[in-house]
Amino acid sequence: MIDKQKKKELATNYKQSFRAMGVYQIRNVQNDKIFLAGSMDLDGMRNRFDFGKQMNMNTFNELQKDWTTYGGSSFVFEELDRIEPRDEVLLDPADLKSYRGEVDALLELWIEKLQPYDEKGYNKRKRST
Repeated sequence: MIDKQKKKELATNYKQSFRAMGVYQIRNVQNDKIFLAGSMDLDGMRNRFDFGKQMNMNTFNELQKDWTTYGGSSFVFEELDRIEPRDEVLLDPADLKSYRGEVDALLELWIEKLQPYDEKGYNKRKRST
């Protein structure tokens, strides 16, 4: 049994550890349509996706129609780009905001490159303002 102090220390270390951030796609292997997204925790997102496939549950609204048609086994998670940490440990949670901006910028570049809309993908076009 882990004592309270050790448990608190482990939780703090986990919160301060750097998680892989970046851009990923979920690709339908039946029709090659893709859904692009960015995440502050790529490994966590991959785990969430894999768990959803095991349970045959989809948590991505954009994929629901094709998930129902083709089944979860027709979708694969693919990491496209990863942001390397400037530091191993994040001592200030505010540092995450700068990384969030990097993830968003990277996602915009990938969206521009792959154009995952209409017959090519599941992403929705942003409305012009």
